[in-house]
Amino acid sequence: MAALLEVEQLTCAYGSSQVLFGIDLCIESGAVATLLGRNGMGKTTTVRAILGLTPATGGSVRFLGERIERLAPDKIARMGLAVVPEGRMIFPNLSVAENLLAFAAHRNASRDPWTFDRVLDLFPALATRLRNRGNQLSGGEQQMLAIGRALMTNPHLLVLDEATEGLAPLVREDIWRCLSTLHQQGQSILVIDKYVQRLVQLASHHTIIERGLVVWQGDSPTLAADPGLWHRYIGV
Repeated sequence: MAALLEVEQLTCAYGSSQVLFGIDLCIESGAVATLLGRNGMGKTTTVRAILGLTPATGGSVRFLGERIERLAPDKIARMGLAVVPEGRMIFPNLSVAENLLAFAAHRNASRDPWTFDRVLDLFPALATRLRNRGNQLSGGEQQMLAIGRALMTNPHLLVLDEATEGLAPLVREDIWRCLSTLHQQGQSILVIDKYVQRLVQLASHHTIIERGLVVWQGDSPTLAADPGLWHRYIGV
């Protein structure tokens, strides 16, 4: 499969403090990949740099074969890169329906695009809450809305930063089932999360970072067979 996203030797800094020290990451079209590591190790900064929200100080980011590390965030988004951010960041004063419809686009030219009705089929719980404002939803409903909102843009690549953070176990399972369904439908996904047991079932390739450096990359069978690796770099 062709590479959809290629990150090579990406560096990034906040002022005089360097945060990323040469991140390499590759996601193939139609694949699910993960970015793993403890809190504060540079995962969100990597995502922000890919999206153009935090300027890269070195290295390259290619999306759909085009260099994007110097592009504005809105241009990158219009190319078909959508994020479900940590904290969800839905519009609290807009209704569920308004949150979804405000992001409607067709960026990947799919023959079977995500529509308002199709998102509600994926998340039936939202169908009964269409008139409720974003701040009237539970945490799980807000996460479903954040994913649905990203899907409404019909992205080439869907990025989920801490997709199940703070969710009740049953709601978390709903999110995992949703991601599995999206994968089966061919959606390319980058997931940042801590539940390795579920991620090795969902994703094909994993990248672990620590203190802004890539310390391990490999496939699911290899990661699943080495719990010590989880505890060394991912466990609390």
